Amino acid sequence: MRLRKVLRIARWEVTRSAGGLDRRSLGYAALALVLVAMVAPFAVDGGLYDELYVVGVDQDSPYHDAVENSDALRAAPPSAEAFYDGGLDVLVDDQIRVADTGKGSAAASQLRDAVREYNADLLDDYDAAYPVSVDLRYADRGATSLPQADTGSDTSDEGDGNGGTGDATEDEGGEETNGGGLSLPSGGLGGVLGQGGRTGTPDGITPPFPFESLILAFAFLVPLNFVVQAYSTSIMNERIDRRGVLTLASPVSRYEIIAGKTLPYLVAALAVVSVVAVAVEGGPMSVLAVVPVVLVFLALTFVGSMFARSYKELTFVTVFVSVSVTSYVFVPAIFTDVEPIAAISPLSIVVRDLQGATAPPSWYAVSGAPLVFSSAVLFSLGAGIYREEDMFTQRPLRLKALDALVSWLHRRVSVAKVTVLLIPFVFALQFLVLATVFALPVGVSIPLLLVVAAVVEELAKSISIYAGFAGSVFERNTKNAVVLGALSGVGFFLGEKVAHVVQVVGLDRLEVGRAALGVTFDASPILVAALLLAPLLLHVVTTCIASVGARYGKREYAVALSAAVAVHVAYNLAVVSLVA
Repeated sequence: MRLRKVLRIARWEVTRSAGGLDRRSLGYAALALVLVAMVAPFAVDGGLYDELYVVGVDQDSPYHDAVENSDALRAAPPSAEAFYDGGLDVLVDDQIRVADTGKGSAAASQLRDAVREYNADLLDDYDAAYPVSVDLRYADRGATSLPQADTGSDTSDEGDGNGGTGDATEDEGGEETNGGGLSLPSGGLGGVLGQGGRTGTPDGITPPFPFESLILAFAFLVPLNFVVQAYSTSIMNERIDRRGVLTLASPVSRYEIIAGKTLPYLVAALAVVSVVAVAVEGGPMSVLAVVPVVLVFLALTFVGSMFARSYKELTFVTVFVSVSVTSYVFVPAIFTDVEPIAAISPLSIVVRDLQGATAPPSWYAVSGAPLVFSSAVLFSLGAGIYREEDMFTQRPLRLKALDALVSWLHRRVSVAKVTVLLIPFVFALQFLVLATVFALPVGVSIPLLLVVAAVVEELAKSISIYAGFAGSVFERNTKNAVVLGALSGVGFFLGEKVAHVVQVVGLDRLEVGRAALGVTFDASPILVAALLLAPLLLHVVTTCIASVGARYGKREYAVALSAAVAVHVAYNLAVVSLVA
């Protein structure tokens, strides 16, 4: 690939694309980026909840300081008239009155939390005031034991009115009191965000949930949609207006054309990511973590644009790309503070970076390597149909997909290469399913994961063989089918074992992780050896079954593929039952 040619095509792409954007489009894009940059920092810091509820409380009231210390509450002069007119969510005078609305109930719950937090802060000044100390530690699911923390029970004299403690009691007015501290309005207490740690009272325990991941998905990914939208439009214009004919006729390779057309949008996407990272006070690690996401965004958009036959189909493609990538990086990031499953998503690294923590080096490899490799494969797949026969004709999507695969096939051994190239997509889909179902009961999640894994793996192993027969690359006979099936099965087995490096992030500690990856540590050496060689036989046999069906035609291939999936599922269930 000649860099000078690539840069020349990139410069031409920039000048041509810039002239195709009107001022209104540029204005909307700039406004969207400004809004993201303004909202993201407040959201990450919890600023969206600042002074959300209004509490009418006098400055001399013991509740006033608790309200002032809460980010979600705003103190206002107490007024019965303002309360009944809807200007106050909670009124604190001789009693605590709550507005009969959803917001009023939420305000009361927030006031309850604020009072408890205020009382806890008061007790912090009295080391002997706590009757119990709770050391909270979050453990992985399936853990059988935990390290014992130092516990103790301190006794002390009764505290004074400012910070006393004691058993909670209920007074006649329906208000809960907490010793000498402030009274709490009765009603339900909703969960709040927390990171665990040490707390003075059991009710201070709150489950961890990184709300930041939701906002970060919005802050980092939404601006990228503007970039990929422009990129997909450029590719589509090349095809619809047949302007790509001139480029194809020039003395450059298709890979140089694709690289030159993609480079400006890659630079623009990285610039957007850098701006967002600065806005949310992220560091270089945040930008580095999102780079694989940018690459897979562009790669999926390129392939989708090559397959779409009209701008209407292109709209569905871009929406699908956005939803798929967002789901893949968002779902695992929800569990950043709980489970090793979070290592699947690059967004988990960003969340840790904003929390002031560092992610293990293995997280970068596990989250980024599959995306980078998948991006390279996708670009290569799209390059297979970057030719006049596919770009400027209305061929069905199925035939285009087969053409893309056929471009990789030259000899029988090439089916093993194609199978290895498809392994990252297999693992990506399995990881997404794993992150989605791991919270379900084991009796549901494991069978579901095993079925999905069997379907995806058998399709990945045999689709190139079907493409070779359909494209007349290979002669249709049983001997070829068996040889091709064996080559594809061996290739998948070798690639799968290399990909098991994901064990280093701790996925093997999850039951569904062991089921997905085939990881076993407690079995005997003979059983471990058998489990290592048995998948080789399984992959060869099942791929041969599907391959024999593929030599006859589409319907026969579908039937044979179903049979191969059934055998694979039965094997998976037997292995899980054996090592359980």
